[in-house]
Amino acid sequence: MNTICIMCPMGCPLTIEESDGNIVVTGNTCKRGEAYGKDEYSHPKRAVTSLVKMKDGGVASVKTSQSVPKERIFDVVRFIGSVTADSGVRIGDVIARDVLGLGVDIIVTGRK
Repeated sequence: MNTICIMCPMGCPLTIEESDGNIVVTGNTCKRGEAYGKDEYSHPKRAVTSLVKMKDGGVASVKTSQSVPKERIFDVVRFIGSVTADSGVRIGDVIARDVLGLGVDIIVTGRK
């Protein structure tokens, strides 16, 4: 499998293969790239960003505090769609904790 590492601005092209039961990553220039490649091969995760409605009619942009398993992204998006934030939320506020038991919080990143 080939991919681009997203752990830093270098964007190293990674080749990820399984050999004798081990995941082998090549093309990385740092240890973060190797860890990313192994995770991407065995259990890919992504950060989720979205918008939530606010009680005053506006919207707030939000993100997950950590990456979530790829197969749970749509579950998290549906959850976020059910949330309404208080009008007084500010950037950095946590509006939902331990979403769906995944150990990630929903954090406000902006307001409109």
